[in-house]
Amino acid sequence: MIDFFLESVQSYQLTTMDWLLFVFAGMLISVSKAGIKGITILAVPTLAIVFGAKTSTGIMLPILMFLDVLAVYFYTRYLDKAVLLKLLPWTVLGVLLGVWLGDYLNEDQFKKIMAWIVLICVGLLFWWDSKPDRKVPTSIWFAAVLGVGVGFTTMIGNLAGPLMAIYLIAMGLNKNEFIGTGAWLFFIINIFKFPFHMFVWKTISAQSLMMNLALIPALIFFFYLGYRTVKLIKNNHYKKMILVLTAIGALVMFFR
Repeated sequence: MIDFFLESVQSYQLTTMDWLLFVFAGMLISVSKAGIKGITILAVPTLAIVFGAKTSTGIMLPILMFLDVLAVYFYTRYLDKAVLLKLLPWTVLGVLLGVWLGDYLNEDQFKKIMAWIVLICVGLLFWWDSKPDRKVPTSIWFAAVLGVGVGFTTMIGNLAGPLMAIYLIAMGLNKNEFIGTGAWLFFIINIFKFPFHMFVWKTISAQSLMMNLALIPALIFFFYLGYRTVKLIKNNHYKKMILVLTAIGALVMFFR
């Protein structure tokens, strides 16, 4: 087992800089899953630099799944079941759409779509936050459009954070409800995505899982650090923080 682990890690031939970027991406994802939302978008181009755009989605997914377990454990008492159940079926549909379309894209097309998705999502976030009258939408079409968008973007590039933020902010959730409901949605959806990455896109393998295993100590440390930091952030500052961090991530993604 140890020999297989070492052989798998060495097969990627990562440089010292690659390893630093890999750990940096793990830190961003961990802190984001702990509640400081928005910065996962910065991890997407970072992993793409190290592993390539499409391959990086398979590297990233098990990291997300491991951190989903921690997020659900710490925030499950804040889950809004009604909001989750309204969005979940549409998100599943969006994932299936992403599986079908993503199988026909080459590396360059995949990268461009990822960048445009981020920019559009950030624009929608700022538009929603600037509206003087932000009534909670009750139409089924709002949940349908956002849900399919969340599923599609999370499958194409693990980029559903901004769209998810729009929906949860629109539902009027406070900081802890925002984190807890989002944690449960992605916990379910990421499990659903896993077999498609492994058997359809083939972006997850035994070797890639060994790379994920090497990162676990860092993920636990940074998640705990993020969890402690979230407690210090006031609820009225939380939404603005999400907008700013997401916007920065979008610019990095588009101009890298």
